[in-house]
Amino acid sequence: MKVNLPVLLSLNAGYVDTAGFLALQGLFTAHVTGNFVTLGASLVFGTSGATAKLLALPTFCVVVILARLAGGALPRLRLPVLRSLMALQVLLLAIGAILAIALGPFANGDTGSAILTGLTLVAAMAIQNAVHRVHFASAPPSTLMTGTTTQMMLDIADLMRGLDPESRVVATARLRKMALSVGAFALGCAAAGLIFAGAGVWCFIVPPIIGFGTLLVKMEE
Repeated sequence: MKVNLPVLLSLNAGYVDTAGFLALQGLFTAHVTGNFVTLGASLVFGTSGATAKLLALPTFCVVVILARLAGGALPRLRLPVLRSLMALQVLLLAIGAILAIALGPFANGDTGSAILTGLTLVAAMAIQNAVHRVHFASAPPSTLMTGTTTQMMLDIADLMRGLDPESRVVATARLRKMALSVGAFALGCAAAGLIFAGAGVWCFIVPPIIGFGTLLVKMEE
């Protein structure tokens, strides 16, 4: 069976984002702009984690820039760009898991250990976002489902009102691809919630395992 790499990335993104949110006092590790909302909530209600949420976006931005620069340098070193960057992401996910298990649970999101763990996971997901944007530009985003869901609803509405045969084929194919991405992301979210409820910070073992699985998939540079 052919493995769909963007779908695996969506599965992992949903998992990491939910696990981070639950374990790190509301920190979004994959969808970092969501931290603006939780930061506002932290400031109003006095809950912890504001520092990590403030640092998440600049960390994300710096890592994306570094990933882009690395993408230009790796060919000169005769190294594959896509596989090398994804291997780095898996390494960061593994380090994040080790930190979470060794230093957690995190009752206070503003401690150095919680911030270090959270930003390590943010860096991992920043690499995934950069890789997806460059190498899987035609696939639905793996970490942000709002635009994908909007397009799905537009396609469903168009199919309901009737399309010419050619447009129907295009819309149906796009809808199927996007549904897989959203479904995988939702499955990752659900799995993270269930595993966190039973195993706590040990739930972070799963993302590097899934990440390692992505490295086994045939990649086109």
